Amino acid sequence: MTFAGFADRDALEAEMPFGERDLPATLYGLLSRTASKFPNNSAVSYQILSGPTDKAETLTWKQVKDKTTQAANLFRALGVGEKDVVAYILPNCTETILTLLGGAVAGIVNPINPLLEPEQIASILRETKAKVVVTLKPFPKTNVAQKVAEAVRHAPGVNTVLEIDLNRYLTPPKSWIVPLIRPKLEGKDKIAHAEYKSFNKELNKQPTSLTFADSTEDRVASYFHTGGTTGMPKVAQHKYSGMIYNGWLGHTLLFTDEDNIMCPLPLFHVFACQVILMPAIASGAHVVFPTPQGYRGEGVFDNLWKLVERWKITFIITVPTAISAKMQRPIDADVSTVKTAFSGSAPLPLELFRRFEDATGISIVEGYGLTEATCLVSCNPPAGEKKVGSIGIPFPYTDVKIVKGTADGPIEATVDEIGEICVSNPGVYPGNTYTEAAKNVDLYYFDKYLRTGDLGRIDPDGYLWITGRAKDLIIRGGHNIDPAEIEEALLGHESVAFAGAIGQPDAHSGELPCAFVELVDGASVSPEELLEFCKLHVHERAAIPKHMTILDELPKTAVGKIFKPDLRRHAIIRVYNDALLKAGLAARVENVVDDKKRGLVAQVEANGIDQAKISQVLGGFTRPWEMVPAE
Repeated sequence: MTFAGFADRDALEAEMPFGERDLPATLYGLLSRTASKFPNNSAVSYQILSGPTDKAETLTWKQVKDKTTQAANLFRALGVGEKDVVAYILPNCTETILTLLGGAVAGIVNPINPLLEPEQIASILRETKAKVVVTLKPFPKTNVAQKVAEAVRHAPGVNTVLEIDLNRYLTPPKSWIVPLIRPKLEGKDKIAHAEYKSFNKELNKQPTSLTFADSTEDRVASYFHTGGTTGMPKVAQHKYSGMIYNGWLGHTLLFTDEDNIMCPLPLFHVFACQVILMPAIASGAHVVFPTPQGYRGEGVFDNLWKLVERWKITFIITVPTAISAKMQRPIDADVSTVKTAFSGSAPLPLELFRRFEDATGISIVEGYGLTEATCLVSCNPPAGEKKVGSIGIPFPYTDVKIVKGTADGPIEATVDEIGEICVSNPGVYPGNTYTEAAKNVDLYYFDKYLRTGDLGRIDPDGYLWITGRAKDLIIRGGHNIDPAEIEEALLGHESVAFAGAIGQPDAHSGELPCAFVELVDGASVSPEELLEFCKLHVHERAAIPKHMTILDELPKTAVGKIFKPDLRRHAIIRVYNDALLKAGLAARVENVVDDKKRGLVAQVEANGIDQAKISQVLGGFTRPWEMVPAE
């Protein structure tokens, strides 16, 4: 059906409660239904290289179901029950999809970002009590296998590691060369508690009918960690009902079995898994995954429009950083099949929105979701009014409230009043959002509304707007400053591609606003010019940044969000070292680490300076610091 606005949404809700809809109770039931309807339709395609004529592998829906069944059988044979965990640390490939689906059928699947450090991977493996890990066999130009081996060494609950060899996707002569230059995996034989096996060899031993009874009711089926590439991530729990809800939304409002979806996003993230793959399973649509790294893969942006032509893509899944990169390449192919581009993960600047639509003729739809809600919350109606910069209207069966915490308890905000975005829908698991019980305390309002941590408002037409992150507020001498005001002003400068504002440490005010920018390719502007620009365009005097840093590229997460913890590290090092230098001390901050209890902690090399003297300088800052020995 079309999704043009509140009337369409309300009509769907009026038909029946979501729980009464004719939907399978389990993921395997959903996959089996689609495989019986469209057995020979293309389901997923993958190519390891980005060229428009490079080798690609395509599975039909029958093949996906059969291989998912084999994967589930394999995991059960390795001791995985419904409450046990299969973790994978993988780039995108066909086996990643089979592990995701088979792991969720046999037990609980736990995708893990391969960019994480071994310590963080090990922490997640221990937190989730993973029994089986699926990862890469050593392969040139990637250290995933090495990092996972180190992580497994510190995760004694892992009993099996299944390896995937990407060499099977290559053609000669590259496929001949890889075995000759493949790096060795040192020390895996010393991991006494984990046996290494070949994923595909073990998979092929399994039958294509389930060797065990599928689940009969709703249960937790996947764990997704939150956070970017540093820090100790939290682990969110997803139930079948939330996954199927995301699939139902995509099928009902957007995709059919005739659609081809381009998804260059990582399969450890909810955007690719719950927002794209689940609706594809529900609808029978075809999803294309180019290169192991998706948008980060070599040549993907240069070849993207040709890939769209090759696969006759109807929907593009993207993020603002990717849209910006696409606009720096010529449109050198036939993209007439594309109906819509969906953008998420971060707000889309108005100018970038206009440039993309003018250049391609493709409409962009912005939406919103989060890991803790099994993802989907709202979007601009594809067939209705799109308010650029907003995150649209809530999906059917999703209830959004803007709530303000007060001394008398939480109260619902009025129209256009800013508060915390809180969500209740079939993807929210009240009381059990995270695996760690302590992290669920104070996470809900009115017992069922998930506190997202995002600040926002609802306009008179019912559209949602994100205005910032509650934790990203800059608190200057007790005065709250929304970093979005600074960022939006900077994005109005013709030379600025991306901007991130944070609070830098200040001994007097606690924090002062500062900003980081990434420039448009070929642009030239000085920090001083940008500071002067802010004086004219940042309307609140207290919010005018006190420092401006231009970086070649802002740190971003895998789905294109500006990763502010890295900006905070940068600011802490600069501010603390400036203070030490001004005091005439040779001590220096060389690193900032993320401590689970204290947050970001500056590590100071004393270089022979007495600690009391350093404390006199840094003791006035609220951000903690500690002495470390010089290397």
